[in-house]
Amino acid sequence: MNSSVDSVLALVRPDILALTAYSSARKESKGGRVWLDANENPETPSAHQQLLNRYPEPQPSDLLAKLATLYGVSPTQALVTRGSDEGIDLLLRTFCRAGQDAILITPPTYGMYVVAAGIQGASVVKVPLVQAKNFALDAEAVIAAALANAAVKLVFLCTPNNPTGNLLNRADVLKVTRALAGRAVVVADEAYVDFSGQPSLASEIGANPNLVVLRTLSKAFGLAGARVGTTIADPAVIAVLQKVIAPYPIPAPVVQAALAALSADGLAAASASVALLISERVRLAAALPKLAAVKELWPSDTNYLLLEVADAAKTMAAGRAAGVIWRDRQKDVPNTIRITVGSPDENNATLEVLARV
Repeated sequence: MNSSVDSVLALVRPDILALTAYSSARKESKGGRVWLDANENPETPSAHQQLLNRYPEPQPSDLLAKLATLYGVSPTQALVTRGSDEGIDLLLRTFCRAGQDAILITPPTYGMYVVAAGIQGASVVKVPLVQAKNFALDAEAVIAAALANAAVKLVFLCTPNNPTGNLLNRADVLKVTRALAGRAVVVADEAYVDFSGQPSLASEIGANPNLVVLRTLSKAFGLAGARVGTTIADPAVIAVLQKVIAPYPIPAPVVQAALAALSADGLAAASASVALLISERVRLAAALPKLAAVKELWPSDTNYLLLEVADAAKTMAAGRAAGVIWRDRQKDVPNTIRITVGSPDENNATLEVLARV
């Protein structure tokens, strides 16, 4: 193992590093004919549920291979999780000691980072994005804050960012990653990168073992209800995360749904869906600024738009009255709401309601 990887492992909680992971029966058993190792019921619930009486693979090999191919990485660099939210939780539990360590975030950003930190007992350092520059990352400020606080173990950079919708500058993310080598792990949350037209940062992990990338099938692949995420990292980091993850995290029906989505037909359908949503995003972005209710609209590389309105509470109430639900983001940026790009009919409903506000 090279010294740069060693410096990342040195950031892991010592008790996790020393932990002997639970070894599940299905992980130890390959190629069996009569399965009597895991105290399972030999009977299936019904003829239509053939897989449900047996535990699934801890990391389903077929799904792992498909995801690795999709993201252009080795299967040893990937961990399948229950959505990318589980990846966030695993990283907090692996790297942050309660009451001692911290994460760094760049608000306004995804709220689960703070929630996961609170659950783990980690403190939070905040370095805001630069609103005057369309919520650009202040790389120098992030580096300075992380280096000034030895408790910072994880730096979460959401790119494209939620709720602002903008892709962070790739060079800035890598600048932060390299500056914090041996000091902190940088987590690039790429839940929405499929809508940006830009390549993932996953290809940079080989040269930067303190970089972790989070991906999900919830957005571009329309599998939000299935909860399939992928944590991509150096194999040594993946090996440690495998100590922390639950023994059988991905249910068998979810594995089947994900494999179908990653088939040739599924990939084509996802590509068409992304193209339609981008087209609808462009249409909304052209129409919204013409409405009196909309004061400002920020550029988006995602499947949603952040807009400032004259009165966010009144606007949200008008939407609810019409049965159209948006997301109030006033706690992040004053008088803003976040609108997901939906189907053409759903987007027409958004425009109709806002035209009446």
